[in-house]
Amino acid sequence: MSETLFGRKNVFRKMGSLVKWEDCKKACGGGDDGGGKVNRWSDCGCEACVSWKKNGGGRKLYVVVREPSRAGNGDYSGYLTQNVIFLHGFLCSSSLWTETVFPNLSDHAKSNYRLFAVDLLGFGGSPKPRECSYTLRDHLEMIEKSVIDPFELNSFHLVAHSMGCIIALALAAKHPKLVKSVTLVAPPYFPNAKEEASSISLQKLAGKRLWPPVLFGASFMSWYEHLGRCVCLLICRNHRIWERILKLLTFSRELHFMIKDLTRHTHHSAWHTMHNVICGGAKFMDDFLETSVKFKVRLCVVQGDRDQVVPLECSHNIKDKVPFAEVSIIPDADHSSIIMGREKGFTQSLEHIWASFGDAQASLHNGYS
Repeated sequence: MSETLFGRKNVFRKMGSLVKWEDCKKACGGGDDGGGKVNRWSDCGCEACVSWKKNGGGRKLYVVVREPSRAGNGDYSGYLTQNVIFLHGFLCSSSLWTETVFPNLSDHAKSNYRLFAVDLLGFGGSPKPRECSYTLRDHLEMIEKSVIDPFELNSFHLVAHSMGCIIALALAAKHPKLVKSVTLVAPPYFPNAKEEASSISLQKLAGKRLWPPVLFGASFMSWYEHLGRCVCLLICRNHRIWERILKLLTFSRELHFMIKDLTRHTHHSAWHTMHNVICGGAKFMDDFLETSVKFKVRLCVVQGDRDQVVPLECSHNIKDKVPFAEVSIIPDADHSSIIMGREKGFTQSLEHIWASFGDAQASLHNGYS
């Protein structure tokens, strides 16, 4: 777990209102949550928000699977069909990919790739257990249990955005011989000594700022746990009311998926994922990248030059760490518009990455035949 989870310095801690870090570490596993059977006061209990408790009892993630259109016999062991796992970022869901990349696939990609868009643990339609600490290990084990193992994947490409990049690199480091390529979109990476990496990541990504609004929101929700829970009470618990209001104001029958995704989590899942994955994962990023270098895992990095969430230096940091990494800086694109607004071009670039690796593998295979 990340020391930023209970080791942040703010006025409330100076007043001595919170317990010690050591005591919190012992209690963070859940305490009196009763196995997650009762919602916290800040969480919504509507049917949609707790449906994961009925669907498999929370044992697996919610995964959208798009099978190859020409696949009829279910045999995916050959070279013709390749697997791609998509991982979304913070406060998002698999809709990021199913609403942008999936509709813009070429006929060739539709026929030759099996796609898995995952709702990460604690987000979207996936389980949100109260007894979980949402560490990197928790996320990796659930992806393995929900995708890699049941579908018997012996190789796959990874595509990830923002926070998902940390999980993707951890997955690639754990299964370097299975990973064909890793595409990182706006990856947070700050090379620092392990003992200070988490706190520096928190300062860089969610430092105490009043402007722009997106950074103020990140700062507020990352530094002040109980105030953030009150925000979740106001917005997430009452998301159905807010959605009705927005539909009336915009004269829309359906809201944009990003608006709905903002409330599809619990405060517990978002808070712990922010600190244990985004901040805590920073301690292991150097190790993950060194494994990529050792096994020559193909890394492709894409980021917009107007990204206000993840500093542009992060992409250059990865290039310094992994010299063979392919880095593309997209002009006039920010943290979201790097994908949305240029869906067609983004999807084509993904297909080029997958195909270029597939062609190399096919040539190698034919050489041995």
